[in-house]
Amino acid sequence: MNRIEKLIAKLPENCDGAIVFSMTNRGYLTEFMSSDGTLLVFRDGAFFITDSRYIEIARKKVKGAEVILQGKLADQVAEICKDHGVKELIVEQELTLAQFSMFREALADIRLLDGPELSDAIKGLRAVKEPGEIEMICAAQDITDRAFLEILNYIRPGVTEKQVAAELEYYMRRLGADGLAFGSIVASGENGSMPHAVPSDRKIRKGDLVTMDFGAKLGGYCSDMTRTIAVGQIKDEQLKIYNTVLEAHLTSMAAAKAGCSGKALDAIARGVIDAAGYGGCFGHSLGHSLGLDVHESPMCTPSRDYILPAGTIMTIEPGIYVEGKWGVRIENMILVTEDGYRNLTGSERALITLD
Repeated sequence: MNRIEKLIAKLPENCDGAIVFSMTNRGYLTEFMSSDGTLLVFRDGAFFITDSRYIEIARKKVKGAEVILQGKLADQVAEICKDHGVKELIVEQELTLAQFSMFREALADIRLLDGPELSDAIKGLRAVKEPGEIEMICAAQDITDRAFLEILNYIRPGVTEKQVAAELEYYMRRLGADGLAFGSIVASGENGSMPHAVPSDRKIRKGDLVTMDFGAKLGGYCSDMTRTIAVGQIKDEQLKIYNTVLEAHLTSMAAAKAGCSGKALDAIARGVIDAAGYGGCFGHSLGHSLGLDVHESPMCTPSRDYILPAGTIMTIEPGIYVEGKWGVRIENMILVTEDGYRNLTGSERALITLD
């Protein structure tokens, strides 16, 4: 079965079809990524409508759907739905209000269902990675690992966070990345206490911890890793924090396997950090899935109990952040398997100290 056929099998019984409008979801389902397009999915077929910029390549690349040149989109959608006798159509929750209003007006005789069922069904499909997806994410991570080795030769006192971020992007692109999975985080010294600090003009100094959170994008798929390194000799408390985060990272990762609870994994890491005296210094979730987007479902979070399926790729990224002083985060990607996990990140996790 192709991805569209898998989605059709998951549609609620009371609906005749679905509209998929969001770029990443329709890109996933058709295996063709474009900034423009509308995917109509029915139980007896599927149609991908796109404009003249993409029509030629879409006819070559789109899988599982008939490709149609876009004219007046609303009228085309209404006509296709009429031809297929559609009475109820489900839409994604990702639709904007303007998009929903456009379809509601054009499809006045059709009941539009706007519950979570379609979005949840697509999230469920995307959560379990196919072998080709895993291979692409691993290739993106290989670029990320190699860029990390390169940046270690560049970092020294006097260079700025912005310069380190720029070099990381250069290395990843030079090594074959299509682009960045997300805007790189480089946070040194006191800036490290902010988990999503934006690279600044702050110059790296002796005694700093430097946190780098970055990833390559390749073939549409993202990688994601974080490493914190030391520049020169650091204080005992900084080393204690690093070792605590490393213990939380390794201990929670060791418990990962198909069917386990993301909430439980988060609690394992949080317990290690709390026991070391840093309760309240780990404000974000332990990890998230990733693929075409850098943040996908499921997650390892205290706020919701996701069950992790075999085939999902998760980040494991505990951290400790001491306001106004420093921070540490260590992040690897893992592939969840039936009996455990496979580590996808090759970079060293023990503390690296640059002279």
